[in-house]
Amino acid sequence: MGNRPKLEGMNSYQKLARILGAKLEALAGLGGIDAVARENDETVDRVLKDLGLTRQSVAEEVYDALAQRLLAIDRRLFDVLGKPDLAKMSDDPGQLAEVAFKVFTPPKGFFIKKEKVAELLAKQPPQSLMNHFGYVSVAELLEKEEFASTVAALRFTQTNEWMHQFFGTAYNGLKPEDFEEREVEIKILDVKWLDIAQKFIGKKFHNVSHLKEFGVIFISPESINVPGETLRTFLLLLHYLHEVPFYSDLFKKFLHDADFVAKFQSLLRGDVQDGPAPAGAWRIIQRYLAKDDPMDPRLHEPHVDPEAEHWYLVAHNFGKVAELMGDTDKFNLGYWTSLDHVGDFFGDKLVSFDVVDLIMSLVKHGEVKYLYHQQEALWNRIFSEQVGRERMNVLIGENIISGFVKL
Repeated sequence: MGNRPKLEGMNSYQKLARILGAKLEALAGLGGIDAVARENDETVDRVLKDLGLTRQSVAEEVYDALAQRLLAIDRRLFDVLGKPDLAKMSDDPGQLAEVAFKVFTPPKGFFIKKEKVAELLAKQPPQSLMNHFGYVSVAELLEKEEFASTVAALRFTQTNEWMHQFFGTAYNGLKPEDFEEREVEIKILDVKWLDIAQKFIGKKFHNVSHLKEFGVIFISPESINVPGETLRTFLLLLHYLHEVPFYSDLFKKFLHDADFVAKFQSLLRGDVQDGPAPAGAWRIIQRYLAKDDPMDPRLHEPHVDPEAEHWYLVAHNFGKVAELMGDTDKFNLGYWTSLDHVGDFFGDKLVSFDVVDLIMSLVKHGEVKYLYHQQEALWNRIFSEQVGRERMNVLIGENIISGFVKL
């Protein structure tokens, strides 16, 4: 049976605390809870009706029905993107990048100059990477392998110790003149990088990642052969197209501060403050804490998450995707734009209606039911109910270094 009988006696605070996995006292005194809980209930009811389900449906039925909607989109998107074979796209990202930029065109970013990066690497050569290719200098490495591939490869060819040393020392002397405005670059790596990744780290690297200080988004050339993988790759690409400009704006904002380098490094690390939050303050969480510890107490107290806002913007890009697919009515992609923070219990299982959680679960064959993105989006939704979404984003930018927003 569904969860309706269990939740009948719950008030709005109890309902949202259960969905968030938070203690009731974490929501005590927060405004907008009744409105957000009511909106969540109404949206769940609307989606269930659309899916031909009810509150008495079991969790797997709800998850499977939502997943089937996304699989249909995934298949259509694969065709729209020209049936991409990433192994053959290192010289030209083709329709994958073309469609992504049509959906959302990021502004020019503010990044470290390429010649400055070459200078920094020359002072601390990535010896493992150079030895693999037999290159004798950083200049040769950059000439033969080009900029985007080289800086991306640092992530999976150099040791953590090398990366920390490079990050900690090479950036210390950065000055305003070491930065420039340039376009965000999408790079699909050559298949040889898969072999290098296996050699150095013994596992696949993330299929889409980014280097915010260089303005590079890179995609590994693995085969798209799992249901849902086209959509996951495309969503991740759109996410980074929003995230890179967000941090670029902050680099530019702090550039002439006396402590710019410290702030720059803090942003690149994604620092999250430890310890208890000041009274009445919301913590800013700008990295995936659940990856290290899903029970991290900071995830279960009032907080705002800029990453969840990037995903919110991706969901709102779906309307544009629908136009490009030419099947607006059939796939109804706008349907997903209001579901990022929506979820509910069916029996004892929480089902996320968030498109990112669903597609991540799909690619994992349902072995892992992701809930993280929905819960983070719900914290943002509660915060934005109090101050408005635009004001929320301003407050995040103003307070991201201190790590707390005081209301």
